[in-house]
Amino acid sequence: MKDITRRALIAGSLGAAGLAAAGCSSSGSSSQSASSPSSAVTPSTTPTSASPSPTPTVKRDTRPRAPLTGRLISDPSKLDHPAVAVKVPNLRQEYPQLGIDAADIVFVEKIGPSMTRLVPVFHSSFPPGVTPVRSVRPVDIALLSPMRPVFANTGDIPWVINYLHHYSQYIEDKPYMDMRGTDAYGIDGSRVYQISGTTYYDRAVVAHPAELARLATRLRKPPPEPYLPFALTDAEVSTNRGKPASSVAVTYDPGCVMGYGYDKGSHTYLRSEPWGPHVTATGVRIRTDNVLVIRANWRMGKIYSGRGGDDPVTDIVNTSGSFFYLHGGKYVTGTWKKGPVESLFSFTTSDGKPLKVAPGKTWIELPPKDAGVRITA
Repeated sequence: MKDITRRALIAGSLGAAGLAAAGCSSSGSSSQSASSPSSAVTPSTTPTSASPSPTPTVKRDTRPRAPLTGRLISDPSKLDHPAVAVKVPNLRQEYPQLGIDAADIVFVEKIGPSMTRLVPVFHSSFPPGVTPVRSVRPVDIALLSPMRPVFANTGDIPWVINYLHHYSQYIEDKPYMDMRGTDAYGIDGSRVYQISGTTYYDRAVVAHPAELARLATRLRKPPPEPYLPFALTDAEVSTNRGKPASSVAVTYDPGCVMGYGYDKGSHTYLRSEPWGPHVTATGVRIRTDNVLVIRANWRMGKIYSGRGGDDPVTDIVNTSGSFFYLHGGKYVTGTWKKGPVESLFSFTTSDGKPLKVAPGKTWIELPPKDAGVRITA
């Protein structure tokens, strides 16, 4: 069968930009009227009280920052578009992936025994193309809803799609089949393959984030607030009071371990898959400023109405669990909480303080609640 050629990738990428932070507070000051130079002043034997000290003004950092990285940006108008999330497979036979290194945040989800999928989310910049693209899982809805993104995927069983569409006020679904005839997707002919005379395209779908953002009809604004509790200064970052962490190994299942090793030269963590270093189709090694491990209950189940059987479910709605946060060669631990689907995570470190995350890119691993997390000093 003749290969289907992919559409031309959208040239260029959008520059980094962001949203403004909270406003400034101000305080009043007391004033004292002076006597007229011509007035006679009669000394008093009664001591006078000292003038009250002015209340100091609390200065707050109101410089605009990107909502998914916390980084300072110079022109907020360049970020006046929605975030775009893409569902990407993560099995060895589906490698190499393209474009995921440009993501602000990447979620790693367990979808079965020794199987994971990724959800890279793009906002600060859009790569020309992201591939492969695969199907939705229920946890995507709770992870993505706080961002109000456009969501690129290839569908799923009916009840999962019903669940996704129930929260359509938070996620604009743009699946491949619905976007045919547009430039939102293409097919990479080099990734099409055949088995026993049947042609398969599941590894060949290419999403074009910039075009998906342009085609959004309902959710056209940036994420409404920072996704993570980003620190405003280096001194605020929680890992300043943490323990050494030169590497971390996150065990999803026996033989399915995701790893990160700290690179002092770049001050980032380099990611590895169970079979070796995580490298993209362009030869780029995956690296990240932050690693956040959120342990949560995982099961096969059905949580909404509609046709179809059980699907992988990661319970993060109206519940809590433990987390590990790594940055700059150090780590802290604590407890996470999340309310309804559309709510953000909240994090409290083991010393009782709110977590403060360093600005930058973040990979968020979501292993089962009893997963082994081995950190090496």
